[in-house]
Amino acid sequence: MIDAQTGEAEKPNRTKVYLSARAALEDVGEGAVILVAGFAGWGLPESLLRELQTKGVGGLTIIGQGSWPRHPESFGLAQLVAGGQVKTLVSPDPFYPGNGGPVEEHWRSGRLEIQVVPQGVLAERLRAGGAGLGGVFLPDGVGTRYQEDKEVRSFGGREYLFEPALRADFALLRADAADTLGNLVYRGTQRNWNPVMAIAGEITIAEVDQVCEPGGLDPELVITPGIFVNRIVQTV
Repeated sequence: MIDAQTGEAEKPNRTKVYLSARAALEDVGEGAVILVAGFAGWGLPESLLRELQTKGVGGLTIIGQGSWPRHPESFGLAQLVAGGQVKTLVSPDPFYPGNGGPVEEHWRSGRLEIQVVPQGVLAERLRAGGAGLGGVFLPDGVGTRYQEDKEVRSFGGREYLFEPALRADFALLRADAADTLGNLVYRGTQRNWNPVMAIAGEITIAEVDQVCEPGGLDPELVITPGIFVNRIVQTV
């Protein structure tokens, strides 16, 4: 792919490093299932999300913490929903109570499907997907509305619900630093969903502030090993 402004090829110029968010997201198509890291509006891969909006693909299933706003200039899931690109949102906290914005509006009008999954259950389903399991039996939700249409088994005298594993076509992460091999260092809220989402994406793309050569990261600080990361793009 050729950059229209520079005339240079937009392809990895180093191991796993892409020259732009556009190049990193080139193969994201209609109906893709996408994991989006971040917590309560913080630690979002905003450059990747902006490019996803520019790309204009629709029918997306987004799995993430929710669309809570951080500040008026921040870019998150709400903007993708407002543009009609999101078909389904899977989240523990889909929108901020009393200030749901376009997410609540699209949901109430029937333009958006919301699947509410308890936070711990979502984390375990993603972990199971990353580990190659078919699913997990969890005690959460027994006797509640979350039990509907789920297999129930008893272990040690206690009932458990079967929760299917979750995987996605793409996982979009935000990290503080990476090396060209894909090893990631997180800061603050970046560490909430990133580790489990990184292993559950078929293609994991990390937006980072700093990229260094192998050996440039303190190995004691690396949380996600490069084996789980396919593409890196520096934030703008």
